[in-house]
Amino acid sequence: MHIINNELVSRLLTMEECIHAQETAFARLTDGGAIHRPRVDMYVPCERDDGYFRWGTMEGANDGYFAIRMKSDIIHWPRDENDNWTEEKYCREPGTYCGLILLVSTENAEPLAFINDGVMQHMRVGGGAGIGVKYLSREDSHVVGMIGSGGMARTFLEAFKCVRDIRLCRVYSPTPQHREQYAEEMSRQLGIEVIAVDNPRDAIRGCDILSSCTDSMKPVYEADWLEAGMHVTNLGRREMPEAAAERFDVVIRQGTAGLQMKQTERFQAERGLSPAAFIGGSAEQMHRIPAKNSQPGFGGDDPQFNDRGKGADKPDFADLISGKVQGRTNRNQITFYRNVGNQGLQFSAVAQVVYRKAIAQGLGRQFPTEWLLQDIRD
Repeated sequence: MHIINNELVSRLLTMEECIHAQETAFARLTDGGAIHRPRVDMYVPCERDDGYFRWGTMEGANDGYFAIRMKSDIIHWPRDENDNWTEEKYCREPGTYCGLILLVSTENAEPLAFINDGVMQHMRVGGGAGIGVKYLSREDSHVVGMIGSGGMARTFLEAFKCVRDIRLCRVYSPTPQHREQYAEEMSRQLGIEVIAVDNPRDAIRGCDILSSCTDSMKPVYEADWLEAGMHVTNLGRREMPEAAAERFDVVIRQGTAGLQMKQTERFQAERGLSPAAFIGGSAEQMHRIPAKNSQPGFGGDDPQFNDRGKGADKPDFADLISGKVQGRTNRNQITFYRNVGNQGLQFSAVAQVVYRKAIAQGLGRQFPTEWLLQDIRD
């Protein structure tokens, strides 16, 4: 049994491999060669009177490997003096986090590895956005408008650079120091021009690829800023404006993001930033969790964004790559790749790449697999 930490994942996994592994796995969904369960969270009251404990899992399997990603967080939803509303998280104390991937062989059910999820989480989401850019953006896309300057925004831009000849990125985030640091680091890393700008409108104006990559609980740009020919991708549902759905000519989902289950008081969709969640606590405590976004572009019956009801028939990447549906058909279309869904499959696809390379290079810490086995049948 191997333990593979974030430092090793950074050394072993390239963005090109991350994108390729996901493309291959998503394509196998059509013939049953891959399978996944969407993310489901569980909320339980915690020691904070403005937050909740949240446990989240997602699962997937392909090519002889199964993975479950497990995450343990304390969640709260602060607003700052500028009315920026975000979801914040930590494990034990601010600045530390707990996320693990358990990788298992589907050939003999043997547990193979525990892998820290931090680096892989950033890379698999960025790689997913890169797939959308590869298949839906104009081939001559050179300019990125980036809203957000965190770890995800870094891997998103890296993925875009892998699939398109990106030459310029304009980045905006509310904290000047963060956007300026992002511009300096990403310019050096990717060898392109990255400019920090003072407002989101300047980041988006005239770009070929618009990427929102934030933890915001409310929209971070206006729908009328979208221009003909743009490709749009995202990190979360709430960071996108209500009217954006009406502007998209082509919408492709990455995959199924929500469970088709009857909603009850205890099982609800789209609370906070959770696609689906079981919620404990009293009625008063449950009010701490932000309610489902009431904007029609982000839930309810809207077919562009909803994974339940009539929204479930929107095409996904497997439909696109199999030729069942078309993507962009002209330069002026505004395309949208909903970079949500298939999360469990992303982890099985990418984690196996890291595991095989670690084994081949003799890397990672080991402990006896027998410690996890027993002679009592359940």
